[in-house]
Amino acid sequence: MRAAVLTEFGRPLEVMEVDIDKPSDDEVLIEVAACGICHSDLNVQSGNLPFSPRPQVLGHEAAGVVEAVGPAVRNLAPGDRVVTCPSGFCGRCRWCMSGLLHLCVDKRRARAEGLAPRLRIGNQPVAQFAGLAGFAEKMLVSEQAVAVVPDAMPLDRAALLGCAVVTGMGTVFNAARVRPGQNVAVIGCGGVGLNAIQAARFAGARRIIAIDRLASKLERASRFGATHTIDAGAGDPIAAVRDITGGGVDHAIEAVGRPATITQAFEMLAVRGTATVIGVPAVGDQVTISAMDLLSERRLQGAQMGSSRFPLDLEWIAQMYLDGRLLLDELISSRITLDEIDDQLLGMDASSGARSIVVF
Repeated sequence: MRAAVLTEFGRPLEVMEVDIDKPSDDEVLIEVAACGICHSDLNVQSGNLPFSPRPQVLGHEAAGVVEAVGPAVRNLAPGDRVVTCPSGFCGRCRWCMSGLLHLCVDKRRARAEGLAPRLRIGNQPVAQFAGLAGFAEKMLVSEQAVAVVPDAMPLDRAALLGCAVVTGMGTVFNAARVRPGQNVAVIGCGGVGLNAIQAARFAGARRIIAIDRLASKLERASRFGATHTIDAGAGDPIAAVRDITGGGVDHAIEAVGRPATITQAFEMLAVRGTATVIGVPAVGDQVTISAMDLLSERRLQGAQMGSSRFPLDLEWIAQMYLDGRLLLDELISSRITLDEIDDQLLGMDASSGARSIVVF
């Protein structure tokens, strides 16, 4: 199969032929239809997550059609239309048994040591980002990282469900637990932030304040449900939030992953407010907050993949789209081929778009 391979940090991905194995007992072979380009892919490509092995195929926000399954797979069959998610789970560890699938300690992202690798170039094993590797024509993954979507769901839209949508919406409902009438600020209006904004709208938030530096992103945030917008480059966003709300927000959701914006999220909270970090910071980043502010019961927390139980959450989220209530079409800024992927990755930080999709 053709795949975009990371061979060196900070270098363009190389589109090349990669050998893919047949499914073992609990694995699924998927013909990829589309894969979204996420900022986490850029973090790996640029070396901000330097523990990542190389060579490696990036991409984790994918959808496609099941081509073959291993003999122990019971819930999937060839022809199923599916979405992949980085929150694979074992179903047996303490976190899975507690219903916290996203914290599973055995996500089955690779085969056990001693077994043949799923992917290889010649005799060299090739790693799969998040155990998925969606920047390729086919994927070989654990069945526990796959969820079925309705036949009516367009696969290029379905691809977004596995990361941007479930992370943004799951954060609002599962981690922050926004209640009707509360005030919410969202820092960063890319794919994840926009889904936090529309989830806050579904939750009945009174004010939904979108914060970004790009006017085009703020305009899009208004279409997704923001009641107020703040240009973070035009002044102090903390002061602006406090002015709009008369004292601060109940929830600040940080979808950028930088120490400065994490600090801002905490400082724009009202008494008893909660800041939830879902942007992925670079390894070694540190955040400093005022210890005195903790005495007013402000909280700073993180959330991984929206604290979601993705096989369940994807089902109702997909149905919301099919019912015409969830904005997905508006998230897609461009559809590109695998050979165009580097231009999108390298220009991501300056892009005014929400999500680019690699379509096969």
